[in-house]
Amino acid sequence: MKALVVFCHPTHDSFTGASLQRALAGLARGGHDVRLVDLYAEGFRPELSRDDLALHTSDWRAHPDLRPDVRSHIDDLTWAEALVFVYPTWWSGQPAMLKGWIDRVLVSGVAWQLPEGSNRIRPMLQHVRRLVVVTSHGSTKWINALEGEGGKRVVGRALRVLCSRRCRTRWVALYTIDRAPLAKRLAFLDRVERRLQRL
Repeated sequence: MKALVVFCHPTHDSFTGASLQRALAGLARGGHDVRLVDLYAEGFRPELSRDDLALHTSDWRAHPDLRPDVRSHIDDLTWAEALVFVYPTWWSGQPAMLKGWIDRVLVSGVAWQLPEGSNRIRPMLQHVRRLVVVTSHGSTKWINALEGEGGKRVVGRALRVLCSRRCRTRWVALYTIDRAPLAKRLAFLDRVERRLQRL
């Protein structure tokens, strides 16, 4: 399977960085074809500009040269059969850098289309059959459920509907990471590798 891995953390010498390495190891062991996007390392600009917003409301295919800084991201997205997101959960959701990637890359003419006269979007990521999130939370699973699991809903409800009808989602999360003993952290990293191998 062709897997696009989107990594969002300022440093690689972090637990999220270790999660990325184990995810990549699992994908390699599974024989998957991988492309890696490291948002912080490349200095991705997450904020929407006025020009970005104008293109957001039109069909990107009509203006492909107006956003050269996201062209490679769009190419990667249209290539992928699986999207793997590796990031820490901050304030109950995706880090701003990753949210900005979603805002700027999953645009009209790429991830969805709104046909003239319609009030429902038409998904355009039919080639994506797997969505995987590898993340960590400072709080417990119960607290996350109480807060509404905002990050999980973005993936399971918003991104999922843009993909194949048979797309499967997998949420691989370590809760209470701040208090997790070493054994629990290592067991989580093993689980990440196994899950990504069986993508």
